[in-house]
Amino acid sequence: MKDRIAVSDSRQTFFSPEFLAQLERLSLLSRRAFRGSVKGERRSPRRGHSVEFADYRAYGVGDDLRYVDWNIYGRLDRLHVKLFVDEEDLCLHVLADASASMEFGAPSKLDYALRVAAALGFVGLVSHERVGVGILRDRATEGWPPARGRNQVVALLDFLAHVTPRGPTRLNAALGEYALRAREPGLAVVMSDLLDPQGFESGIRALLERRFDVHVIQILDPAELNPDLVGDLRLHDAESGEARDVTMDGEALRGYRDRLAQFLERVETFCRGHEVGYHRVSTETPVEEFVVAQLRGRVVA
Repeated sequence: MKDRIAVSDSRQTFFSPEFLAQLERLSLLSRRAFRGSVKGERRSPRRGHSVEFADYRAYGVGDDLRYVDWNIYGRLDRLHVKLFVDEEDLCLHVLADASASMEFGAPSKLDYALRVAAALGFVGLVSHERVGVGILRDRATEGWPPARGRNQVVALLDFLAHVTPRGPTRLNAALGEYALRAREPGLAVVMSDLLDPQGFESGIRALLERRFDVHVIQILDPAELNPDLVGDLRLHDAESGEARDVTMDGEALRGYRDRLAQFLERVETFCRGHEVGYHRVSTETPVEEFVVAQLRGRVVA
């Protein structure tokens, strides 16, 4: 795995050797404690029998006598058992918007999202966490079911390499479907341009209601953030095919920038108000720089 990993002829390699070496030293953290399905490397909300002491409780019928604290019994003449921190795995849910609008740009927004997904998934798998992927279009159309272990890295990359952009965006429906379908919550990282006329808010709320720790990565192309179009143009909607004739002059550009600023403020305000991690990134930012900065800053993970 230390060599460059090629994923397909049509998509850039996910990792350079240098980036891979950086990812090996990173790990995922969640702001919430989740009950995992198997032993892992993080604190659990349950009490177990690891080496780290946590608390005492009164002895109950059936408790293992090996964990009775006889010193307390000698002082208080009452039986208490020791409790220890149990360590379990975290499930990382990577949710990538693969609707037609994500095809825009070079690299496309989808290519960028999938490279981020590959990096986060790699960190999770080599850290003995479970990693699952959901692909979002008008619904949660496909996915890679949660798996665990370093030996799953190649399978994950192969799955991501064959994801293509198509179809309309229905983020609310897709996220809501994923929230209901997921067997257990975990750390959910939603990657999308969020350019859905119907919004995204109810879909995020559906994840929150299922107790996911949600982070949103909004991915936009530089031309969307700062367009340089001029003149009389016919613009086509990437998903609906609708055409619209526009004249791009100074006034039109100012109006676009004002509406974009309002939209971005709305997204950020919603996320902040619902304790959702929000991270906006332009595709001109190197994936390596973005991922390492977020993980080292404990923002995404």
